[in-house]
Amino acid sequence: MNVVPAAPAADRAGRPLRRLGALDRFLPVWIGAAMGLGLGLGRLVPDLAAGLDRVQVATVSVPIAAGLLVMMYPVLARVRYGHLGGVVGDRRLLGASLVLNWLVGPAVMFGLAWTFLPDLPAYRTGLILVGLARCIAMVLIWNDLACGDREAAAVLVALNSAFQVLAYAGLGYLYLDLLPGWLGLAGAGTAIAVSPLVIAQMVLIFLGVPLLAGALSRVLGTRLRGERWYEERFLPRVGPLALYGLLFTVVVLFALQGHAITGDPLAVVRIALPLLVYFALMWGLSFLLGRRLRLSYPRTATLAFTAAGNNFELAIAVAIGVFGATSGEALAGVVGPLIEVPALVGLVYVALWARRRWFPDPVARPPAAECETPA
Repeated sequence: MNVVPAAPAADRAGRPLRRLGALDRFLPVWIGAAMGLGLGLGRLVPDLAAGLDRVQVATVSVPIAAGLLVMMYPVLARVRYGHLGGVVGDRRLLGASLVLNWLVGPAVMFGLAWTFLPDLPAYRTGLILVGLARCIAMVLIWNDLACGDREAAAVLVALNSAFQVLAYAGLGYLYLDLLPGWLGLAGAGTAIAVSPLVIAQMVLIFLGVPLLAGALSRVLGTRLRGERWYEERFLPRVGPLALYGLLFTVVVLFALQGHAITGDPLAVVRIALPLLVYFALMWGLSFLLGRRLRLSYPRTATLAFTAAGNNFELAIAVAIGVFGATSGEALAGVVGPLIEVPALVGLVYVALWARRRWFPDPVARPPAAECETPA
């Protein structure tokens, strides 16, 4: 998804939606249009789905892989990988973030998926995969709009990116195979055995490759042309590629998923409901925890948004690689960004209201000229 560069102080004082770039401001519209285009193409060209599904290399769909890699590279190129030291020293923030992201978040999504979708195992599994994929993308935008700590957000995103490569496969095996059996849920025929090696392969391809490319871009770009050129010239140019990659991927996925969506549109609504509950629960719990730990407002906001956001790109990639592009698991991942955008934009307003109510100390928040609560 497109990540906009830092706005001037006067610009940041505007309403959150006005501070979004035009591409991101209307992201739900673009995603909706891409969904419609994909459904239309699937209807107009009956053999399109079969043709797209045949273009594979080592069981990976080439068109979808291209879209996903283009989508993830710009957001990972924006991360400041060299700024780990300052935030790593804040043990309260770091410890709370790790617990929320890797213990609480997956468990909450697991519980919601089984509660809301007990009779739809494919969609339920897709949601669990979403819960395991922690934030690395649009969370940087939501954090900025809410006047969070930019450096802390970049560090937490970088840590989540690295941790996913190491832990995603094992957590997938735990939540999709072992835990349902331990809880007696496997008897309903909904436990799904997933090879950790297969998930690790998908993570390394769709996260490891763009993560490495993003880190190398920052190191080489800043070394050869300077930090200012990289931040002000390079990133704004490559940023829109994330949205274009996302929209291309959505078109392809919905061309493949057309019959499933039109055949049972209520299933899409059922996928959306647990996602909405998840965002509200994770954000609220994380914000209250940050306040309880006496973090400053910027770091409390950062903790909340990094815990509530998810890496739908990775979840989609894993669902496609493990279950196939036409699977219900992939569809559950595709529904995610359409729900995340309006939900987290709404939470930006909640965060700014909470700043005014609970963080009156001017030392604990940015100057009003830089970040005002919207009317």
